[in-house]
Amino acid sequence: MLREDIVFGPIKSRRLGRSLGINLLPEKGKICNFDCIYCECGWNSEGLSDTRIPNAAAVRNALEDKLCQCMLEGVQIDSITFSGDGEPTLNPDFARIIDDTIILRNTFYPSAKISVLSNATRLHKEDVFQALRKVDQPILKLDAPDNTLAAIINRCGKDYDVNRVIEGMERFQGNFILQTIFLKCKDFDSLSPAVLEGWKAWVRLLRPRQIMAYTISRPTPLAGIEAYEESAIRDALQDLLDEGFSIQIKGK
Repeated sequence: MLREDIVFGPIKSRRLGRSLGINLLPEKGKICNFDCIYCECGWNSEGLSDTRIPNAAAVRNALEDKLCQCMLEGVQIDSITFSGDGEPTLNPDFARIIDDTIILRNTFYPSAKISVLSNATRLHKEDVFQALRKVDQPILKLDAPDNTLAAIINRCGKDYDVNRVIEGMERFQGNFILQTIFLKCKDFDSLSPAVLEGWKAWVRLLRPRQIMAYTISRPTPLAGIEAYEESAIRDALQDLLDEGFSIQIKGK
């Protein structure tokens, strides 16, 4: 489900409400340092037809035009969301684009949140970290508690290290949203005790201000993946809820 515009929507998001999307990657391709088995955009190998990355000026112009249009038409926008066809922080102009977006949001939709969906692999880049600190909702992914499972679920590169990701998340001092998908297939089960306990240990260390716990809702590139009912995820995370963690749960 590749996007074909720099700015798309707004669409109804399960987690973010009326979300105006921003794609910082190729309009008809996909660039990501993950190749997740559940990605709605498909495998990286299927998105090689376009490698052109929009620069800051192109993003600013497209966003300004769209916000102006939405305002004139009375369209509700709850979130301006950086998602798109891959990892948004891979765009070399990411920090400048965030600054431009804040200015445009304040001008057209001051009550809208700015959200970034990121796999958290580039938090060691100071410009990326500082840019994410500026947005209302830095939504950072942690699908697996260790490198072995991350390699299966996220199909990340060999340089991925969950410990470095955790170190980057710790710098937010809890002021971020942790995003985790729960699913199962023949190779693993996200709600198995061994996986859950490792993940919960990181949660208790990081103490994010909110957790987005969800499951798949669209077709996946890998066959045989099963989604979870909301009740199953809630039961598995009940101890964290009892401890006072704010958890938004979206099941199938």
